Amino acid sequence: MVPIWRDPVTAYVAIGANLGDALQTVLQAFDALALLPDSRVTARSRLYRTAPHEAEGPDFVNAVARLETRLSAPDLLDALQALENQAGRQRSYLNAPRTLDLDMLMYGDARMSSSRLTLPHPRWRERAFVLYPLADVWPDCVSAEDLARVTAQAIERLPIL
Repeated sequence: MVPIWRDPVTAYVAIGANLGDALQTVLQAFDALALLPDSRVTARSRLYRTAPHEAEGPDFVNAVARLETRLSAPDLLDALQALENQAGRQRSYLNAPRTLDLDMLMYGDARMSSSRLTLPHPRWRERAFVLYPLADVWPDCVSAEDLARVTAQAIERLPIL
């Protein structure tokens, strides 16, 4: 079967890790995203450290990548989950500490809700660890009101990237 050639779509992927060498894992995730088929990373946010939000364990290192991709949203989700699995991600319970967490925040202007994927991500505006790095790669998307809603969530910009 001949693959269907799609116009590229801009997708935003949140990256987080809080087990092992979280900083190195996030940097490697940027590289792994750049190797996805029919995709390229067009922007990388700075790195941020945050306490777990509605989760447990050590502090997280977080970032956001902007991708141009020809993968469909479900295919991109499959690819992200494969990268998580390669990094040793265990899903032992909801919001468990993780070696790597890759969340598709947005996929173009797609609006969808299924048992596997909801776009845009339903809680992206509630989380400092998403808003600050997203503002790095898409400043027009994050408003002052969005940032004001998350001021109680501690976040620290790391001095690299």
